[in-house]
Amino acid sequence: MRKPILIICGVLVLAVAAFLLFGRDGTPGDTSPEAGFARDMATHHAQAVDMAFIIRDKGPAREIRSLAFDIINTQSNQRGMFQGWLQQWKLNQATDQRPMAWMSGHGHGATPAATPGVTPGVMPGMASADELTKLKQAQGTQAEVLFLQLMIRHHEGGVQMAEGLLKLSTRSEVVSMAQKIVGGQSGEIKLMTELLKQRGAQPYPSMLKSQ
Repeated sequence: MRKPILIICGVLVLAVAAFLLFGRDGTPGDTSPEAGFARDMATHHAQAVDMAFIIRDKGPAREIRSLAFDIINTQSNQRGMFQGWLQQWKLNQATDQRPMAWMSGHGHGATPAATPGVTPGVMPGMASADELTKLKQAQGTQAEVLFLQLMIRHHEGGVQMAEGLLKLSTRSEVVSMAQKIVGGQSGEIKLMTELLKQRGAQPYPSMLKSQ
């Protein structure tokens, strides 16, 4: 009788795992890469929007103000989509899982400590509380340079997260959004790097292998 019981237990374990990953009706489950990406990227975008508001309110040069406006609008809209997906999938906006847990064990991001600027359980590219304080206190060109340096690193982290999702998911709307993030933020990284050069400054060491 032991063997049938073990088989039944194994089936139940697989069923629970499938529910967590895929949900009741084939939508992403609570521990799926799609749900983790949506939650973490919503938080990641929220900080980018906050930083863009900080620099915008300092009356920066026209090109910095325009960049900040684009980041506020684009990432606020995308954040709303992430939250909408979670609602559509009948999942909570928050979770007890550590940040980036959705990427663990899948090769990409499994050893984040080996990547410059990435700490286990921390979303890549996020500015620290001290860095945000410095940005709030800075003025003039110093504020513009610090904003660009922080936002380039922030965008690199967003690209890392989006590329990680592309390795783990085939769900069309999530894949399409991840591709937009890779393309859009990569383009803004190039723009911000040029803006830094115009101010006699350089980005922080890149987190991206291709750069």
